[in-house]
Amino acid sequence: MAKIKLTKNELKSQKDALKRFTRYLPTLELKKKQLLVEIQNIQKEIERLQHENERVERQVAQWVDVYADPAVDLSEYIVIKELRTGTGNIAGIDIPVFEELTFEEIKVDFFNTPLWIDAGIKVVKDQMRRMAEWEILQKQRELIEAELRTTIQRIKLFEEVKIPEAKENIRVIHIFLGDQMTAEVVRGKIAKKKIERKKMEASA
Repeated sequence: MAKIKLTKNELKSQKDALKRFTRYLPTLELKKKQLLVEIQNIQKEIERLQHENERVERQVAQWVDVYADPAVDLSEYIVIKELRTGTGNIAGIDIPVFEELTFEEIKVDFFNTPLWIDAGIKVVKDQMRRMAEWEILQKQRELIEAELRTTIQRIKLFEEVKIPEAKENIRVIHIFLGDQMTAEVVRGKIAKKKIERKKMEASA
């Protein structure tokens, strides 16, 4: 514990600090709850995207053999043009937000490609969009989890260090100032008795 001045000014400073800490602590607790809720919501969305991708993969499972045909290369028709993201704010922190994943317009020669290629391109693009959104959600969760750790550390600092320290400082200063006041009263009484004794001696 840092050394404190045993003065009335320091007593006021410590009382003000204690008020700040006790007033700020509920705000931190509320922020912690908000962050936990957001992490749960993001996790649900991540799971939704994963389940959707798995569902689509099961639906197109019968195409696997066709996709494996070396004569067909879907990557020729799927070129990412732009990943658009925005910025959101959760409990005071900025997070990336998925907006859209766009692709270059590449014409398909339907006379020289299999009948399923159009549907195949759409499926792959949709899967890639979901994966892009999934990655952004992962970044959101990482940022919010980091903020949650910081918030929990601050709560512990206030609860376990700052508030008890301020209370102890106030107690110590109160005791010291009380002792000083008592000593001043005693000194005052002694001085008064000396004055009265001198007056009595002078009048005798």
